[in-house]
Amino acid sequence: MSEGAVADSHDLIRVHGARVNNLKDVSIEIPKRRLTAFTGVSGSGKSSLVFSTIAAESQRLINETYSAFVQGFMPTLARPDVDVLDGLTTAIIVDQERMGSNPRSTVGTATDAGAMLRILFSRLGKPHVGSPQAFSFNVASISGAGAVAFEKGGRTVKERRSFNIVGGMCPRCEGRGMVNDIDLGELYDDAKSLNDGAVTIPGYGADSWNMRMYKESGLVDPDVPIRKYTKKQLQDFLYKEPTRTKIANINMTYEGLVVRIQKSMLSKDRESMQPHIRAFVDRAVTFSVCGECGGTRLSDTARSSKIKKISIADACAMQISDLAAWVRGLEEPSVAPLLKALGEILESFVEIGLGYLSLDRASGTLSGGEAQRTKMVRHLGSPLTDVTYVFDEPSIGMHPHDIQRMNDLLLRLRDKGNSVLVVEHKPEVIAIADHVVDLGPGAGSRGGEICFEGTVGELRSSGTITGRHLDDRARLKDEVRVSKRAMEVRGADTHNLRDVDVDVPLGVLCVVTGVAGSGKSSLIDGSVAGRDGVVLVDQTPIRGSRRSNPATYTGLLDPIRKAFAKTNGVKPALFSANSEGACPVCNGAGVVYTELGVMATVESPCEECEGKRFQASVLEYKLGGRDIAEVLAMSVAEAKEYFGEGEAKTPAAHKILERLDDVGLGYLTIGQPLTTLSGGERQRLKLATHLGDKGGTFVLDEPTTGLHLADVEQLLGLLDRLVDAGKSVIVIEHHQAVMAHADWIIDLGPGAGHDGGRVVFEGTPAELVKARSTLTAEHLAEYVGA
Repeated sequence: MSEGAVADSHDLIRVHGARVNNLKDVSIEIPKRRLTAFTGVSGSGKSSLVFSTIAAESQRLINETYSAFVQGFMPTLARPDVDVLDGLTTAIIVDQERMGSNPRSTVGTATDAGAMLRILFSRLGKPHVGSPQAFSFNVASISGAGAVAFEKGGRTVKERRSFNIVGGMCPRCEGRGMVNDIDLGELYDDAKSLNDGAVTIPGYGADSWNMRMYKESGLVDPDVPIRKYTKKQLQDFLYKEPTRTKIANINMTYEGLVVRIQKSMLSKDRESMQPHIRAFVDRAVTFSVCGECGGTRLSDTARSSKIKKISIADACAMQISDLAAWVRGLEEPSVAPLLKALGEILESFVEIGLGYLSLDRASGTLSGGEAQRTKMVRHLGSPLTDVTYVFDEPSIGMHPHDIQRMNDLLLRLRDKGNSVLVVEHKPEVIAIADHVVDLGPGAGSRGGEICFEGTVGELRSSGTITGRHLDDRARLKDEVRVSKRAMEVRGADTHNLRDVDVDVPLGVLCVVTGVAGSGKSSLIDGSVAGRDGVVLVDQTPIRGSRRSNPATYTGLLDPIRKAFAKTNGVKPALFSANSEGACPVCNGAGVVYTELGVMATVESPCEECEGKRFQASVLEYKLGGRDIAEVLAMSVAEAKEYFGEGEAKTPAAHKILERLDDVGLGYLTIGQPLTTLSGGERQRLKLATHLGDKGGTFVLDEPTTGLHLADVEQLLGLLDRLVDAGKSVIVIEHHQAVMAHADWIIDLGPGAGHDGGRVVFEGTPAELVKARSTLTAEHLAEYVGA
């Protein structure tokens, strides 16, 4: 056999004995240079196999090729729990993690386009204002001078030095584009004195430690109403800069109320706040566009430099498809390589269907699908081959019209000689796969096995859940519910909406649809979400450490702790692994971490509590014959029965468990860490939590994300039950099964960006299919076989 033939025999990625998360000793061989789709219900182990095993090991092996010094700066990765992994190639991961909601991050900064534009303007802009930094809204202008002392040749030398940095940051809003003003009326009631509880901020009650500082500061009289303060007193009370002082014989730092609130609450990420603090911040803080830079984030100097009458702020505000045409028109040999590279990036945006974005769009406002495609931009023109591309549901957030485009891209990557692994639920994407691996048969502990391997044709006749549901096509409903009242939206003009007037029917299932970028989220977020009684369940990821689990996230643990405490006559804090009941050795984590510097941190089960996370004495207290660790190890379905009747009957806990079961999470263990849940599971957990909210109108943003075809039916049943219970349900959705099931459809379009932003159809699904007047209508008609 010639040597070439031996090399050619390595055309499989071989996995033997994978046991990550719920995988049960999985062994599989995946063909290279083919498109392989991984299917199965949400939680069946697809991501565990593809991301946590194959892609994770590939990344770890690449990191190991660097020196220990460089590895010290990289995340340390542990070897996945697998016996053999063979035939791996470099993995490039394109996951569906939303981009960070850092207010400074934009589409331009998240890709290389912003950096290239800054270089372009620093070279060609007239007048010349400085280096690329002078066009960055994240760099402040700063200058300084003074004496510096340093050792030179064994003696101390003093020199005078000065420096000057020209940055592009707008000084008024510090490069955020928005300024926030605090509504003082939401901070205090000026008719009351401090002793009467004038301050209405959460955590600042009349007897709280926070208030003691103001009452005993000596700067104001705690018995005088705030409106009677002198100008100086009010200034000191609200805006005094931090000053060291003695209050109640303790050395403390006194700072004005507004200064303190800005530090403690306003500088934090809104999503990570507790709900009552977030509600207060939403009331007290008003955000408005910065008057100095007009929301462009850039200083006057940066905006004054222009190329062909266009400033960098104008360029970033253009729709990317228009910007690409502008860049193509710049003929300048001195920066030819830069223009070529920038042009290619912008063309990739257009090709991937994101030409309607602009570079100044905040990356936190992108939907999951948009964020994923933005990450793909860098790989499209890549000359690399024989790479493994790993995609996590690339069809998320895509209209059927856009999925066709995505399919072409996946096939193009494969045809360049790459292995493409796709975790996917949509039949349109599964259909183009060369090879399909179906995991299951169920989710969680009931999954983690390979149910099928082969072609799409063989999958259809295989009898697995995916095979059986692959050709499921929803039918239009025979009769739809009729709405008696509507929510009026008038003159909506958020983002690309063009003075939209629409009546959103209430008391029915209403679906808002349209191609990606047509203005669906703009309509709902801008004109519906903030109203009274509207509960928004969006796609922002659940924040949770490995100490968080479904029981803590949903509030289920509170009634459970109280029930245990009441039955045993002890305090509830004992039944929390994050509080007094925690095992003293592992602090309630259940595992002990050993840091090994450059090597991966070793995680071993705690020997004291055997991973149960509680002190031994706590486990002696029982409720209905079970201790707290046994209760947390139950599945939702099991716990629902346990708390539903008998000695452990706890109605408050039972109600939350019923909602979790309703959204199809009956198989989850109530104490399993949130970090082990899949994307689809997290979203349904969030939905279950919100179902208990008091609102009358639920707005769901793509609830079918991460759902298997079989689970979509269960979701539709849940939506029907909500409407039948008298709620109004508005769903932003691209899934044709949900559209077919709707009572009313609002279709936006006709295109994306400035080609969209109008309502192109309002009516029942049957009327939409009959009219065939829009892109959505075409695809829905094809789907239902009309």
